[in-house]
Amino acid sequence: MISSIDLSVNLADLCQRANQSLVVVQNGRRGAGAGVIWRSGGIVVTNYHVIHRGRPRVSLLDGSEYTTRVLAKARHIDLALLKLELSESDRSSLPVAEIADSRMLRVGQIALALGHPWGQLGSVSMGVITSLGSLPLRWRKRAVNVIRTDAGLAPGNSGGPLIDASGAVIGINTMIVGWDQGVAVPSHVVNEFVEKALGKTVLPVAS
Repeated sequence: MISSIDLSVNLADLCQRANQSLVVVQNGRRGAGAGVIWRSGGIVVTNYHVIHRGRPRVSLLDGSEYTTRVLAKARHIDLALLKLELSESDRSSLPVAEIADSRMLRVGQIALALGHPWGQLGSVSMGVITSLGSLPLRWRKRAVNVIRTDAGLAPGNSGGPLIDASGAVIGINTMIVGWDQGVAVPSHVVNEFVEKALGKTVLPVAS
């Protein structure tokens, strides 16, 4: 049986590993959000509302800073895809997040939200998955697939990862459907967005 001390150490270790692929996304006067290094070569996922119409700068938690190019934006699911302008040495050294299949999630699983709430870099909040499914958007007559958790979110968490108890990313945190609970775009939806943006063949994704 795992003791409470062992569990605490395990959670701290996996958060430390997950933070290696967590970035700060800065967009001028609009403040800072978060992002995740999703693919090798400096491919970063964040929220649409974090970058909006700007050309953001991205920094790692160690302070390394990069200019970016916006590859794709999808307002209806609040996602944006960035490519970091990297040197040859950086292309192979940047840590890429481990991505889990969100279609395998169950209500009640542990979920941890990573980000930079109120400017506190690499902060973590923990909860459980409270519901899975789709929710209507307030500003458009359509629904979006979401993961709901009771992990607390605040300004600065937007675009950061929601991870499971193994440290794998199961969603991207967002605030497009309200502030009452933590909400994330499921990782399988993010993967579909990324693959389409990169021009790759995409298999049908279950809703």
